[in-house]
Amino acid sequence: MINAHYLPIFLLLAGFFACKPSGDKTSIDHSMSKKERMIPIETEKGSFNVWTQQVGENPDVKVLLLHGGPGCTHEYFTCFKDFLPEAGYEMYFYDQLESAFSDQPNDPELWTLDRYVDEVEQVRTALGMDSTNFILLGHSWGGILAIEYALQYQQNLKGLVISNMMASIPAYNNYAHTVLGPQMDSTVLQQVLAFEAAEDYSNPEYMNLLTENYYTEHILRLPLDQWPEEVNNAFDNLSTDLYVHLQGPSEFGVAGDAVLKTWDRLSELNNIKTKTLCIGGRYDTMDPEHMRMMADSFPNGQIHICEQGSHMCFYDDQASYFKGLVSFLDAF
Repeated sequence: MINAHYLPIFLLLAGFFACKPSGDKTSIDHSMSKKERMIPIETEKGSFNVWTQQVGENPDVKVLLLHGGPGCTHEYFTCFKDFLPEAGYEMYFYDQLESAFSDQPNDPELWTLDRYVDEVEQVRTALGMDSTNFILLGHSWGGILAIEYALQYQQNLKGLVISNMMASIPAYNNYAHTVLGPQMDSTVLQQVLAFEAAEDYSNPEYMNLLTENYYTEHILRLPLDQWPEEVNNAFDNLSTDLYVHLQGPSEFGVAGDAVLKTWDRLSELNNIKTKTLCIGGRYDTMDPEHMRMMADSFPNGQIHICEQGSHMCFYDDQASYFKGLVSFLDAF
């Protein structure tokens, strides 16, 4: 195990793409429309609003997208609007509380799994979704949130999609340390470890080593200058305080006292009877074999691995990703 090798992917990417204050949002046109709603969310700290936008119409299949991070935005999901509505399905973009298009109370007492699950339930209710039409899709951190939601509220679900996420953070840490780290060029790895030993995470050379040798292999398999604008925007708008609180200062293994460090639901997946699709990429930051095991653990689970894809295989293996997703939705 490489104990020091923690790669702060989202934090570094936010810096690499010139992170902006949370109020300075760069994105596609979000001028208010009849399909766009700010939904009030009740919490123990008061009422706040979260942003949603409907694209497409289908009373029988409504897909709610849970973005990753934690603290990223819906923006990197923008490509979904070119596929799901075209296939005849209704979908909803949604920024979770503290993310850029929703309210940002900046209160760590609100940054718990249970409260985020309750938020998703309030969003579902406000949007009029139920077991006859509600498909929940969670990517990365959103996959954790989707699993937690299903464990509490599966009676409200028609279908569940866990995209690019494992069901155990300890298992993810082990995969990151024993598989992904050693795949890097040994010279590059030693340079990275030297920067980390000095805790020199903001060094431009350190960031260059990671962006050129890791991110383009396992996050999004395109040259950095070809990364889609909506992906860059999502990183620009990252809520770093929330990210560090839940995930820690690294995406390459969850470390420190991060809330999610010991999260593990693998042994409980058999309690989720909802029809479930697990999607991953061969080059993902998440272990494809673990995702296969997840699919086997769900009583009604199935797997789709994008053979050319990484953590954002809806961009770098797009045809395969949406073929698998649409095929799953077509079966309802």
